[in-house]
Amino acid sequence: MISASWKSAGKTTVSLGLLRLLAEKGLPVVSFKKGPDYIDPMWHRVASGGECYNLDSWMMGEAACRDTFVQACARKPGSVALIEGNHGLHDGMDMAGSDSSAGLAALLDAPVLLVIDSRRMNRGVAAQVLGLQAMPPKVRIAGVILNHVATARQESKQREAIETFCDAPVLGAIPADSSLILPERHLGLVTVGEASDAEAFIRVAAGQVERHCDLSAIRRLFDEATLLPLPEAVEVPSSKKEAMVKIGVFRDAAFCFYYPDNLDALREAGAELVFIDTFKTTALPEIDGLYLGGGFPESFFRELSANAGLLRDVRERIEAGMPAWAECGGLIWLCRSATWEGKQWPLAGVLPVDIAYQRKPAGCGYLELESRSETGWFPAGERLRAHEFHYSKPADGGVELACQFDVARGFGLTGREDGLLYRNLFASYAHFHVAANPHWAERFVELAVQFKGRERAARA
Repeated sequence: MISASWKSAGKTTVSLGLLRLLAEKGLPVVSFKKGPDYIDPMWHRVASGGECYNLDSWMMGEAACRDTFVQACARKPGSVALIEGNHGLHDGMDMAGSDSSAGLAALLDAPVLLVIDSRRMNRGVAAQVLGLQAMPPKVRIAGVILNHVATARQESKQREAIETFCDAPVLGAIPADSSLILPERHLGLVTVGEASDAEAFIRVAAGQVERHCDLSAIRRLFDEATLLPLPEAVEVPSSKKEAMVKIGVFRDAAFCFYYPDNLDALREAGAELVFIDTFKTTALPEIDGLYLGGGFPESFFRELSANAGLLRDVRERIEAGMPAWAECGGLIWLCRSATWEGKQWPLAGVLPVDIAYQRKPAGCGYLELESRSETGWFPAGERLRAHEFHYSKPADGGVELACQFDVARGFGLTGREDGLLYRNLFASYAHFHVAANPHWAERFVELAVQFKGRERAARA
């Protein structure tokens, strides 16, 4: 695991550089991101050329995290695994630290490569490392990389202090470099699709890691990690179930928040996925269901609002009963309008809701939800964990349609409810991982099968 003392210390830069170097050397690598984040995994995919999987013990549970890790590694024999932590090593909600990056490292018995922000410190950096070593859950900090190093003298003092007092080798010292500052926005990094040149940044990061870090020593850390055997219950599928239905998936720069596990679950449940570019597609292809993921539609309201053909086609198909699942950005796209930076943009109009953005987050963090009623998507009384990150909410503060959930933790749509229901549409601010909502894919496919059958009967 690559972790850090605190957020924005440089762990993503080091992770991206190392992933690119490992890939260039032809070493099979599987990457993971601790937490529910969608954006860092996009950068990982560009750097490694492979998939990146999320591991979130609070939302998914420890057993599902371990199984996801083992199965992803098993799908790429002979691979090494790199996990990027989130926030600081010991940051989390649980005072015992079970949901922290350290908790995940302890669960997987993974050695930790710690990235330290060297600015405004010299000998005192050792106290920081000692504190991280001592705090439970205890993990093995197998090496330290100094980042944002100002001078050779500062590096020398910090290196000597850490190696004297902390019994941990310093495996790199990366100088301060303005070109190694990843662009950020209100939810963290900008997405790969919005970055001006993600590839150029990754090349620079790889070059700095290669020049200023001991790659041989870092490579040995992978071999020191505990081998995790495949449990008997884990099977690596050699083929997917034959597709029974086609489910469209909005996937482009505006709609890019999808967990790979969710897409895999739909395929394994019997869906063929048809990816749809909302900028270029003016009419829906032949599909039996639609998955509208999250993202940053506000960055593209002009283009999205101008695509009248797609807006109309989706509206008509949902009115006809086609099942659709929409999360956050997808929910916004389905609403009547959205006001962003003082301008109101007309949207699909499936939902009688006008969306307004604000400067502070409306909902930011984990959600706990309880199902109010039996629907095609959820049984009554089911409790689920999810997460939300949105600066928008219904403009008038309320909703006219029925909702699936009462909100036990978090904000959702109104602070009290979430999950708008209309015909066979479910639209929510919640982002769900299939490990926390294990029957979702089968339910989605079943609704699509039913709709396909009705459509065929109507044509006959």
